[in-house]
Amino acid sequence: MTQGKLAPATKTGSFSSQTSVAPTPPSYEEATAGTSAPCYNDVEMLTESSWNDCNIRRIFIRKVYAILMIQLLVTLAVVALFTFCDPVKDYIQSNPGWYWASYAVFFITYLTLSCFTAPRRQFPWNLIMLAIFTLSLSYMTGMLSSFYNTKSVVLCLGITAGVCLLVTIFSFQTKFDVTSYQGVLFIFCMVLFLSGIMLALILPFKYVPWLDTLYATLGAILFTMFLAFDTQLLMGNKRYTISPEEYVFATLNIYLDIIYIFSFFLQIFGTRRE
Repeated sequence: MTQGKLAPATKTGSFSSQTSVAPTPPSYEEATAGTSAPCYNDVEMLTESSWNDCNIRRIFIRKVYAILMIQLLVTLAVVALFTFCDPVKDYIQSNPGWYWASYAVFFITYLTLSCFTAPRRQFPWNLIMLAIFTLSLSYMTGMLSSFYNTKSVVLCLGITAGVCLLVTIFSFQTKFDVTSYQGVLFIFCMVLFLSGIMLALILPFKYVPWLDTLYATLGAILFTMFLAFDTQLLMGNKRYTISPEEYVFATLNIYLDIIYIFSFFLQIFGTRRE
């Protein structure tokens, strides 16, 4: 009897002692005491990530302009050789087959580097193909320059250098986003394309100087805009950007813009040899 009466009391007392006092959770200081792992807030992480992105972009721009300077120096040397050296000038003008061969090499390498990702990203084949592309386009530019007066070539070189420098400074300093005006560039391309077809149909019958000058002016304006467009793609802080892995493609575009600007200026301001 005694054990039967004490059993419920013991059970009730045990239940009340378990539910009356709940253990308090440790504080934040107690929980984190003794840990030495650093804690970064969002601002610090964002700043570090932004610095890394800016540093990669800066290295990318430096690499592109270093390759571009080498390309322009090679082209300048070829143009000077074909313009000032009379035996070389007479040879290339009397053998136009080399021009068409260089044009074929230029066209193939340009399509390969522009349309296929693997060749322009695989080192060192991307630089080898870019070097072949540069030599072929330099030969074409040098042969074109050989038909013009030496003073005209030097003048157009100076004008091209000044325009490219101004466009580059404008693209880096301005807040105007050229990359968002792709439709305007497309319209200019169509106008230049139709003008070229019209010029090709008229030239066999009669040479029209003002039409030739108009075509060259439109081409110079278009590729000046393309130079600003490609430069801002290179910068990386506009609506559209180019990946830092595409340094060969970025160099290819800017180099081609500069060569076309020089060719159109030569067509506008150049004086042909007698």
